[in-house]
Amino acid sequence: MVEYRFFRYVPRMKPFSRLRVTKISLRDAVAAGLPVITLVLLTFWIAYQFVKPAPPDSFVLTTGSEEGGYHAFGKRYQEILARNGIKVELQPSAGSVENLARLADEDSEVEAGFVQAGTGTAADYPDLTTLGSVYFEPIWIFYRGALMEDRLRQLRGKRIAVGPLGGGTRRLATQLLLVNNAFSPPTKISDLGGDKAAQALLAGKLDVVFLIGPAESPAITTLLNDKRVKLLSFDRAPAYTKTFPFLSAVKLPQGAINLMRDIPPRDITLLAPTANIVVTEDFHPALADLMMQALAETHGGAGVFQKAGEFPTNRDHEFPLSKEAQRYYASGPPFLQRYMPFWAATLIDRIIVLLVPLLVVLIPAVRLTPTLYSWRIRSRIYRWYGELKLLELELAQHFDAHRMQDYIKRLNDLEARAHTRPIPIAFTADVYTLRQHIGMVRDSLHAQTTATVPVATPDT
Repeated sequence: MVEYRFFRYVPRMKPFSRLRVTKISLRDAVAAGLPVITLVLLTFWIAYQFVKPAPPDSFVLTTGSEEGGYHAFGKRYQEILARNGIKVELQPSAGSVENLARLADEDSEVEAGFVQAGTGTAADYPDLTTLGSVYFEPIWIFYRGALMEDRLRQLRGKRIAVGPLGGGTRRLATQLLLVNNAFSPPTKISDLGGDKAAQALLAGKLDVVFLIGPAESPAITTLLNDKRVKLLSFDRAPAYTKTFPFLSAVKLPQGAINLMRDIPPRDITLLAPTANIVVTEDFHPALADLMMQALAETHGGAGVFQKAGEFPTNRDHEFPLSKEAQRYYASGPPFLQRYMPFWAATLIDRIIVLLVPLLVVLIPAVRLTPTLYSWRIRSRIYRWYGELKLLELELAQHFDAHRMQDYIKRLNDLEARAHTRPIPIAFTADVYTLRQHIGMVRDSLHAQTTATVPVATPDT
């Protein structure tokens, strides 16, 4: 009788000296870190889109006539911004209308300018915003002759200077004369403005002069101190402010210009639009922050028509307020610019815009990297478990004794791969567990074979 026995095959393993035992798999580490690196780079790129370039060291401000208030205040801005290394190039103009045209012109280098309220709106210039109103600029109507009441229709037929084309003075004077039916002939309209208009009035070449600007303007000061001319008072100011909402009624108190000489000799009511600083959409945010501080320093004090701290303000709403101006009116200058030089505050502010999103993404991503690495290593072991499970199911459901060598070979190949494939030492326990389970399936195969193979005994 011949007995058939099942001999357990033990795979031939590589010597230990040939096995690769590593603390970490460089390839798997790179593969696990690649999504994290990609995510960080993507976040950096997205954050960079929101970072404005470094602020330029100069910009162009369009003002008005060189003897007017706009240009005088522009020089003051020059001095203040020069402390922080910013050069303000002043570009004189005929006035607000021309300033708006320059600001709207894409080929113009002008990025900021003075604009009188009532000159234009966002509907006409959708790419412009404002930093706010900086002061009242009353309309002064000086005239020769007998004292007039607030009746502009009495100016019909007079020789009237309304300022040059392109100026805000001409625009507003025309509106006031038209509603009083005093603009058309026989009225004679002159383009003179500023000092030239004042001198022509004093010389008797004109009957009436319209001027717009602060009381400190040279032409206005000259006429206020000359007894040969008088200043018109708008006694019906409320009616005008209803007709022209961009106008406000302001009072020039008796003696406010000169107490000793009692100038003016009585209270005068004037109509006043506001002077506004309008900027283009390309105006750098850091320069806008700096300009807001210059506006506060220049216009924040008390004046003839304003209280201390009343300006700058968001008074005129014809143009939307820029984001920088909104922030300034809500909380003052940017935090960093309160305690640091402008260049340092700007640099740090730009770095923060980049670093904050990066840190928000980087910290969770770095904490996730070991998990990704561990998952990648264990996924390999899980694949081997998958092969083992399929073989076990096959043995349980479709066992074929004639395929014994194939079953044994598949088990041995699987164990050899688990034994020889480089796995970081931290995961060695998982590999040994897998090999134990391979041994359990091999034992199960042994038991199944013993039960199905007959044992032949020779006749005695």
